Amino acid sequence: MKSPGSFITVAIVTVLVSAFTPSPPASAAQVVRVTSLGALQTAVDKANPGDRIQLADGSYTASKALTIKRSGTAAAPVTVSAEHVGKAEIKGSTGFAFASGASYVVLEGFKLRHGGSMSLPAGSKHNRLTRNDIQLSGDGNWVTANGDDTEIDHNVFQNRTSAGVFLQILGPGNAMAQRVHVHHNYFYNHRFAGSNGGESIRLGLSSHQKYSAHALIEDNLFEKADGDSEAISVKSSDNVIRDNTIRDSRGFIVLRHGDRSVVEGNLLFGDSGIRFHGNDHKIVNNYVATTGGRGIIFGSGDEADSGSTSKLHDRPDRDVVAYNTVVGSSDVIHGDGGAFKPKDCVLANNILVGTKGTLVTMPSGSTVKYEGNLVFGATPGIPSGGSKTADPKLVKDAHGLFRLSAASPAINAGVGSYPSAGMDFDGQARSGRYDTGADEYFATGATRVPLTTADVGPLAA
Repeated sequence: MKSPGSFITVAIVTVLVSAFTPSPPASAAQVVRVTSLGALQTAVDKANPGDRIQLADGSYTASKALTIKRSGTAAAPVTVSAEHVGKAEIKGSTGFAFASGASYVVLEGFKLRHGGSMSLPAGSKHNRLTRNDIQLSGDGNWVTANGDDTEIDHNVFQNRTSAGVFLQILGPGNAMAQRVHVHHNYFYNHRFAGSNGGESIRLGLSSHQKYSAHALIEDNLFEKADGDSEAISVKSSDNVIRDNTIRDSRGFIVLRHGDRSVVEGNLLFGDSGIRFHGNDHKIVNNYVATTGGRGIIFGSGDEADSGSTSKLHDRPDRDVVAYNTVVGSSDVIHGDGGAFKPKDCVLANNILVGTKGTLVTMPSGSTVKYEGNLVFGATPGIPSGGSKTADPKLVKDAHGLFRLSAASPAINAGVGSYPSAGMDFDGQARSGRYDTGADEYFATGATRVPLTTADVGPLAA
């Protein structure tokens, strides 16, 4: 369980990053300290498994790519790092480039301010980008992961005003990279003014939608994700998006294309929310406190089932929205409409609280199973028998999250079988008859807190 931390401004983050030093390498590893980009390239070209190449503090200007060709092993990766995190700055026209086949390499601790972009090729596997401060000057997508088992963690991606994404995950051809793990990153301040093409993370493309990626995007913080209506845009299948915090952003978590993904345990505040298209998704145990309305959206359907290259909106089929807590004003659950209505979907055991209007607005012709929802404060908008109107008796904790009180009628009120919701948003196992909403009531136990800049990025543990 992460400990709470106060908000740290970007200026303070920059100062603290400069003071953080990576852990020393294992005794068997050779440490090579270099003081120029030429020497860095020479050392990287000679690196053996377990070696750590460290670039001394300073600002360096690259006029050609710093190419990584050597590979480590699972037990002994090659590490290319700043001597002190955040104090080796790479400027110029380009930066690091991974050659196809370069695997088990760790790129750590750099302040990247160069032009162009960075790609991890499909033939390069088990690479890691960690504790980097990424603010490139080039257009296009800043970082693209095409290789299997890439890990991208504890970085900050920040301050972008142009089209293109901070992080893109793709793969070879129209296939998808497998098992990419993105965690504990800070995505901050994307202010692209266009209507499309400014996501923080794009996981696939429309042409990749039928390919399984098995990506895991968890424990990331998004603030001012305003470059697009989609902060996390998923366009592939079989992914997990969990335990992220999004606030002060217009970007949603969006399952735009693809099937069988899980969105669970996320905390979303302000204008953000969750929208989904496609089939057989599980949207469970999320907490959405929306000020903009439309906290969870059954996406519009422009066609019944998207083909492998279609860019149209796929109808939601057999999607389950269960055990979420959604607090807002009105219309907190919304069906976008479109010619093809949600089909064979489920809205079950959610706590829905509003102050006016209608809580659930689904287009006529939708086929949705409603059961066990607890609604309060506005007209339910749910067919008879699919909800109970009662004050859920929520109490706000020290971190601003509405939780169940001991007197809540949500306790032991869940109906039906939804094993995918078996862990509540605190990461605690539910038992017996589940409590309605994202929070399973425990008198004592672990409590979730929204992520802050103390929990993510180059300085976090």
